Amino acid sequence: MKNSKELIPLKIIASGTALPEYRVYSSDLDIKLNQPNGFVEKRSGIEYRYHSDYEMPPAKLAVEALHTTLQNHQIPPSSIDLLISASAIPIQALPYSAAHILKESQLKAGTACFDINTSCVSFISALHVASGLLAAKQYRRIAIVSAEIPSRGIDWSHQESSLIFGDGAACMIVERGDGQSGIVTYKHETYPEGLELCEIRAGGTRKNLRTGMEDSDFLFQMQGKPLFKMTASLIEGFTERVLASTDLTMSEIDTVIPHQASHLGLEHIRKRLNIKDERFVNIYRYRGNQVAASIPSALHEAIITDRYYGRDYVMLLGMAAGLSLSEMILKP
Repeated sequence: MKNSKELIPLKIIASGTALPEYRVYSSDLDIKLNQPNGFVEKRSGIEYRYHSDYEMPPAKLAVEALHTTLQNHQIPPSSIDLLISASAIPIQALPYSAAHILKESQLKAGTACFDINTSCVSFISALHVASGLLAAKQYRRIAIVSAEIPSRGIDWSHQESSLIFGDGAACMIVERGDGQSGIVTYKHETYPEGLELCEIRAGGTRKNLRTGMEDSDFLFQMQGKPLFKMTASLIEGFTERVLASTDLTMSEIDTVIPHQASHLGLEHIRKRLNIKDERFVNIYRYRGNQVAASIPSALHEAIITDRYYGRDYVMLLGMAAGLSLSEMILKP
């Protein structure tokens, strides 16, 4: 390794994803929104995404991703000693989502579980926390699940944000490994001046029956142009600081796995950071923005298309409500 930092041991031993049954084409939304054919695809950059129906239990997607990952890799559920739910949108205010997922899963009762929520970069945060717990030998095998159903919070009157979201889930099983793979570096920065640029106001103590609320408080709200401008002003300097901490250059990163925020956002990042197409994992056209499930879903895509294992350095990169930036460089 070029950098002087000690590698934090972490090995991804299995991955998997889950999608709802219903594939929603942009042409379907043209009809729903009374727009001409091709309107939604041109503005969203999406051919199709997946939306769940309103009857589907919220934990179902998470459990499907978890069980698919375990079954496909022949991992006994009893071997999982910690479950982390890494999602932006909770199933309910109390109790936490991981408990709901545990109840519906094949994992044994008594398995430790908790939530990590840093909006769209929750999975990166969960990987970092998991590495510390594994290094401390508190746990041996951890399942991280990111599951999101943003379709239930879409404000269809807001054209900019209503067209981009898709539901989905992804799961990663991690261990400490033999020390040859792990986290090279990790950085997370939050700029609260962007707090109101991307939010769902209700669901906690701020907006509720007693403090006062409106229907729109339960729906996703985004100020797209200010959000894009603020992110664009920060991303290059942030990435420079991440790379400087490792003595690496962007050209030495074999695969870059970004949050699938929007087609314009993805292309802006790729160009600003000078990342070649073949090194940039982009599943947005067929998934949309899956919130916190975006990064692990794209990571799974990198794994199954031979762009993860066998590579020297892989970068996870994301922006989130907060406004937060998060990057992690992994040695697979």
